[in-house]
Amino acid sequence: MRLKIKKTGSFKNSQKYLKLIPDASVYDVALKSPITFAPNISSKLGNKVFLKREDLQPIFSFKNRGAYNKIVNLTDAEKKRGVIAASAGNHAQGVASACKKLKINCLIVMPITTPEIKIKDVKRFGAKILQHGDNVDAALKEALSIAKKKKLSFVHPFDDPLTIAGQGTIGQEILEDQNHFDVVFVPVGGGGILAGVSAWIAQNNKKIKIVGVEVEDSACLAEAVKANKRVTLKEVGLFADGVAVSRVGKNNFDVIKECVDEVITVSVDEVCTAVKDIFEDTRVLSEPAGALALAGLKAYARKVKNKKLIAISSGANVNFQRLNFIVERSEIGENREKILSIKIPEIPGSFLKLSRMFGSSQVTEFNYRKSSLSDAYVLVGVRTKTEKSFETLKSKLKKAGFKFSDFTRNEISNDHLRHMVGGRNSDSDSHNNERIFRGEFPEKPGALLNFLEKFGNKWNISLFHYRNLGSAFGKILIGIESKDKDKLINHLNKSGTIFTEETSNKAYKDFLK
Repeated sequence: MRLKIKKTGSFKNSQKYLKLIPDASVYDVALKSPITFAPNISSKLGNKVFLKREDLQPIFSFKNRGAYNKIVNLTDAEKKRGVIAASAGNHAQGVASACKKLKINCLIVMPITTPEIKIKDVKRFGAKILQHGDNVDAALKEALSIAKKKKLSFVHPFDDPLTIAGQGTIGQEILEDQNHFDVVFVPVGGGGILAGVSAWIAQNNKKIKIVGVEVEDSACLAEAVKANKRVTLKEVGLFADGVAVSRVGKNNFDVIKECVDEVITVSVDEVCTAVKDIFEDTRVLSEPAGALALAGLKAYARKVKNKKLIAISSGANVNFQRLNFIVERSEIGENREKILSIKIPEIPGSFLKLSRMFGSSQVTEFNYRKSSLSDAYVLVGVRTKTEKSFETLKSKLKKAGFKFSDFTRNEISNDHLRHMVGGRNSDSDSHNNERIFRGEFPEKPGALLNFLEKFGNKWNISLFHYRNLGSAFGKILIGIESKDKDKLINHLNKSGTIFTEETSNKAYKDFLK
C-alpha cells in the first residue's frame, strides 16, 4: 500500500535540525557508511539502485549514531548517575557501546523475546541487562518506571531530538555523496531515522522524494497519517522485531508531516525477498528490519524506470534460526513459488496424470493424504519463472479437468498446512462443531504451556499445530469443538493471545475439516 502524506507546507518543527544535525557527535563511535551500487537489484528493477550501508557500522546497525549523540550531551551529574534504555536489540547495542566509550554505567531493559545474538552483543559492551515483557512497549514501560525510581537518565530509542539528530547524519551523508538521487527509502519503526533523514534532506534538496517504509503488520505511521494524529496499534507483528513499534514518536511525527512525501507498507514475504536481494548483491545477511527500506523501494520501482533510488540498509543483526523462514518465504515474496490445492480422483494413475501437468516446472513440494473413497486434495508447491508461465500451468490444469485453488497467499497454508502431517476430522459430529483459529505469541520459555493452561480444559481441542519462526515468536493453528461461538471467543480473548477465526478458510476445508 502506498499512502501520500499531505505535508504541512512549513518547517516549523524541522528547522531546528538544520543546526542539531551538523552539531551531532556521532563519529567517535560511528563511521561514515559507504553507499554501494546494487547491480543485480538494478538489473531486475530497471532503475539504478543504491544501498546506504548502515549494516557496516561497528554494531551492525545505525543505532549507535542517535544513542551516542544523546548520551554525550548529558550533564556530568546525569552521566554520573547512569543511564537506562529499553530495546529489542539494536538501540541497546548503541546505548551500551556509547556508555562503554564514555565510561558510564547503564542498564538495558530488553523483551524476553529478544534474539540471543543481540543479548550477547549488549553484554559484550559491559552493560547490565534486565529482560522484561514480550515486546518493546512492555520493556519501555518498565525502563521508565526504573528510571524514575533510581533517577537514571532514560535514553529513548527514537522519540528524542538529540537521537533524531544523530540519525539525521545519515541524510547529511547521502547528500554529500553528490549522486543526485531521485528517491530515498527509509525504514520506519518509531520514526527516529525517518525524521532525522527527512529533516535534513527536505530542507536542503527539495527535489529528492523521501519515502518511509513499514511492515504491514506494524504500520503505526500509516495509521497516524490516515488519522492525522498518532494512534496506538492494538497488535504489532513480531517478525521484524527492529521495527515492532505500536505508536510513532511525537517528535518524529511532527517532523514527518513536514518532510516526508509518502509511506509504503510491505508484507513479511516482501521483506524476506529483500533480505535475499541484499545478500545477492553484498553477501551480507540483513535482519528483516534492515531490508525493510529495500522492500519498499522494490514496490515503488514497479511504476518508475531509469531513476536513481537509494534504500537505507539499516541493520544486519539477524537471528540465525530465522533464516529457514526467510528463505522459505522469500520465494513467495518474489512471486516465484506458487502453492496450489488440487483436487484429484481417488483412482490409480491420478498422481501420474497430475505430475505430467507440471512438465519441466520445478516442483518444490508435494503433499497428499487420502481423505475419502472418491477423491483427495494434493498440496503442491511449484516454482515458476514468470507470471505468464503460471497462467499457462493453470490453463493446462483446467483443460485436463483438474479443479484447483491458489493458496500462495493463504496464511494457513504458508504457516501451518505445509508443515503438518495428518488428514481430515472423520467424526462428522465433531467437525460440524469445530471452529478453527490462527494466532501468534511471543516465544519464551514456557510460552506454549502458559497458553494451554490459560485455555484450560472446558473445550475439546480437535486440532493443534505450533510452529516457531526463529525464537522471536511462534504461530499456532488450533481447532476447538464448540456449539457456542460467542462463549468460545470470549474465552479466547482472555487467553492473552490474539486470534483470527479461519473456519471458512478453504485450506482448512480442503485438507483438515
